[in-house]
Amino acid sequence: MFQRIVRLLKHRWMDDSHRTVGPVVVQRLMQSVAASERHHSGQIRICIEAGLPNSYLLRPDSMAVLTRQRALAQFGKLRVWDTERNNGILIYLLLAEHAIELVADRGLNQHVSPAQWQAIVQRLGHTLQAGDFEAGLSQALGEVSALLATYFPRQAGDANPNELPDRPTLV
Repeated sequence: MFQRIVRLLKHRWMDDSHRTVGPVVVQRLMQSVAASERHHSGQIRICIEAGLPNSYLLRPDSMAVLTRQRALAQFGKLRVWDTERNNGILIYLLLAEHAIELVADRGLNQHVSPAQWQAIVQRLGHTLQAGDFEAGLSQALGEVSALLATYFPRQAGDANPNELPDRPTLV
């Protein structure tokens, strides 16, 4: 019971994501996503959340399970699953737990091994621990973009509609 109370307080007292990642960084990340998507047919979303809602924190599951469940929920809410070629990906950060999740749709996920995803998460984690959110997210965005360009390259003359917003979501 005590651990749940500590968990609740930690997530409620966490600075909101808007202060951690300011408007200038959000704008640059948005531009990076847009530039990336000109080279492939994939769709990339970034979601940064300060803390989990109470409905998650009151569950008896481990924080790793709760973080993954929340990332999957955001994947659905942000409609990342709803791309024409099933090649969307969500980069999800939970600031209160210093947790990172990559959620890829089935079109992309079938080409990338769990070890490759984990390596991206680890590199992003190291940069975030140093306090450089923009550099870490830019690096992860570049790595995800390279995978998308490998497996879903944009062909000359192909229509490449922007199916999802490029702006990072701050929750």
